[in-house]
Amino acid sequence: MYIRKILIAIAILGVIALGIFSYYVYNSIFSSNTAFDSRQETVYIPTGATFQTVRDSLKPLLKDIESFSLVAQKKGYTGNVRPGRYVLEKGMNNNDLVNELRIGNKPVKVIFNNQERLEDLAGRISVQIEADSAALLNSFKDTTFLNENDFTEKNALGMYIPNQYEFYWNTSAEEFRKRMKKEFDRFWNENRLKKAEETGLTPYEVITLASIVQKETAKVEERPRVAGVYMNRYKNGWKLDADPTVIYAIKEKTGNFDTIIKRVLYKDLELDSPYNTYKYRQLPPGPIHMPDISSIDAVLNYEDHDFYYFVADVENFGYHKFAKTLAQHNRNKQEYVRWINRQGINR
Repeated sequence: MYIRKILIAIAILGVIALGIFSYYVYNSIFSSNTAFDSRQETVYIPTGATFQTVRDSLKPLLKDIESFSLVAQKKGYTGNVRPGRYVLEKGMNNNDLVNELRIGNKPVKVIFNNQERLEDLAGRISVQIEADSAALLNSFKDTTFLNENDFTEKNALGMYIPNQYEFYWNTSAEEFRKRMKKEFDRFWNENRLKKAEETGLTPYEVITLASIVQKETAKVEERPRVAGVYMNRYKNGWKLDADPTVIYAIKEKTGNFDTIIKRVLYKDLELDSPYNTYKYRQLPPGPIHMPDISSIDAVLNYEDHDFYYFVADVENFGYHKFAKTLAQHNRNKQEYVRWINRQGINR
């Protein structure tokens, strides 16, 4: 009888111990372990990270980092850390957390437009994905890639069509460039290629002219008309005489792209640069900045008219007055010069 009581007591203690252990295991795996008050927190795991890196990143966000580590070890995550962007939801338990870090790599929205140089583009992209600006710039300027795809360093900016794209945060510089080449090829579909051929321009030249058109006018609805002016000049063998190209030439010569130039002077028109369309008849060697899709399509669908000149309309700011003859243009220009002098804009 005594031995029986002992066995019963041992069994009871075992059940209690098992219950305590089960409760601990349950809490470790299935109880909430988040310590943040917001609905979500984003965690970035860099390429080559160890589990210790993950622990350090998660420690401020979790109630109990040790219970998380135990579950991560049991589920085989500690030796299989995956880089990426992960979104943790408030109330997640350790099981949820490990599953998220194993398979939940979330894409990021990458947005860029109006970049003036490859250097600017690299800086813009580097704050949105893991690749740093130096790696991105090196990939953009890689001569092997440029030669294989008929680009030059001068016109390579035109390969990056401004838009919103989805990438995984841990995308490498080379992967980003490869994706952008695919987007470029997709953008230049059969319809756009046909229209480019009809203008007598290559896609690279269309983008270069589009960059000038966009610098001339911020009004999307006016861009086809401005493009028409430049196409009239181009088809008749005129120089483009585009002020924005002179401004770019000044920046390119001085190396100071932060310079703000509001007024082009007559002496600037003599600057010896392939970007100076007052001096050279041909298009510049590449875009003077990254044109929007609306500007590219404005060139491809330029307005057919008889205008050869235009100048800012001081009575309708943001728009321009267009002229068919030089005499008419000079009258419009005098009005603009008087206005800009009154503003005290000398440079």
